[in-house]
Amino acid sequence: MNSRLSIKHFDAVIFDMDGVLIDSEPLWKIAMEKVFSSLGCELSKNDFQRTVGLRIDEVITYWNKDQNLGIQDVSLVETAIIDQMIDLVTESPVPLTGVIDTLKFIKNKKVKIGLATSSPERLMMAVLDGLKIKEYFDVAHSAQFEDFGKPHPAVYLTTAQKLEVGSQKCLVIEDSLNGVISGMSAKMKVVCIPEKTHLKEPRLMVSDYQFEDMLLMLKEIQEND
Repeated sequence: MNSRLSIKHFDAVIFDMDGVLIDSEPLWKIAMEKVFSSLGCELSKNDFQRTVGLRIDEVITYWNKDQNLGIQDVSLVETAIIDQMIDLVTESPVPLTGVIDTLKFIKNKKVKIGLATSSPERLMMAVLDGLKIKEYFDVAHSAQFEDFGKPHPAVYLTTAQKLEVGSQKCLVIEDSLNGVISGMSAKMKVVCIPEKTHLKEPRLMVSDYQFEDMLLMLKEIQEND
């Protein structure tokens, strides 16, 4: 565990999206359960715990192999799930506790803000528009455009490059083990705020900092400002 968190030593803060900015993990499970059910595969919300943090095409590929579904065109299934997600997000977009206050604080400190998400770009934009937070982000990047999704560090490395900030000057905010590994593999310091619907994951303690919610993280940052 590191010393108390301050952003004085960072030039950029990079946020994950799902489970960090918006409570979308339960929505992903609803959308996937519905689409996979239409394919004759009855997976439960607990089953999807196994693929948290992966890119959606990788999730579909995983379950296609695991359940022997015989899906020929992953992109069609992906489109169906993302369509469901955009509908669900658009219905009632609510930021998670502390998100707006944290974004405002970091922006006022002239620290760059990035977004690095496993979600496809069109869902990323729907969330940013729905929450009305697009203006806070200097860069928003989707792993859709990388060869590998999280836990590979590519999405964080590219985001840092677009921000023109060195990896060691970036602080990452994550909620899942795959995301934490991704940020740490990029040689960045990582805060973990575990998503509340996930099963308890003791390995999240490998992150540099842990908080129950973003307001508690912000309070510590402000105290050390």
